[in-house]
Amino acid sequence: MRVISGDHKGHRLYSVPTHQTRPTTDKVKEAVFQIIGPYFDGGVVFDCFAGSGGLGIECISRGAERAIFVDKESKAIKTIWDNVKSLKIEDQVEVFRTDAYRAMKAAGKRGMKFSYVFLDPPYNQFSYEDLMQKLEEHELLEEGAVIVCEHDVSEKLPLEVGNIHRFKQEEYGSNIGVTFYQKEE
Repeated sequence: MRVISGDHKGHRLYSVPTHQTRPTTDKVKEAVFQIIGPYFDGGVVFDCFAGSGGLGIECISRGAERAIFVDKESKAIKTIWDNVKSLKIEDQVEVFRTDAYRAMKAAGKRGMKFSYVFLDPPYNQFSYEDLMQKLEEHELLEEGAVIVCEHDVSEKLPLEVGNIHRFKQEEYGSNIGVTFYQKEE
């Protein structure tokens, strides 16, 4: 696993030392950033179910201003911090060990707004519709924000949730689906 492009291109990332975490492959990551980027002019990233933090770190490398990482597993949190420290980007990130819903509520109370959201929970264990409803409920999305959902290819995601509308859906291999949404008024 590595940073694919930008300021930290080629830098190797540590992976979470457990079989419960499924890192986004470099091939899928590259395809995702060709769709949503490839580079950014600022913006704040919410990397939910962050694992090693690879997606949020890739955003920072490509020009995002800040990233918020959330995972409930202690090994994932340690791995995110190891990756962040090795890149010397501590001043651009916040890392929280908590569940997704609690993190969304806390971010809403802080008045945070995100430009990019990554939802990559354990396959078939969370409702993407519920997660996106919470993003809306807590007013966490800026106008035009992009939400990227990685999921099992067999899982059917909604066309829209409130003002969040699907604009693309891709399949990678036999089991990885990625669905892209955008916040519209």
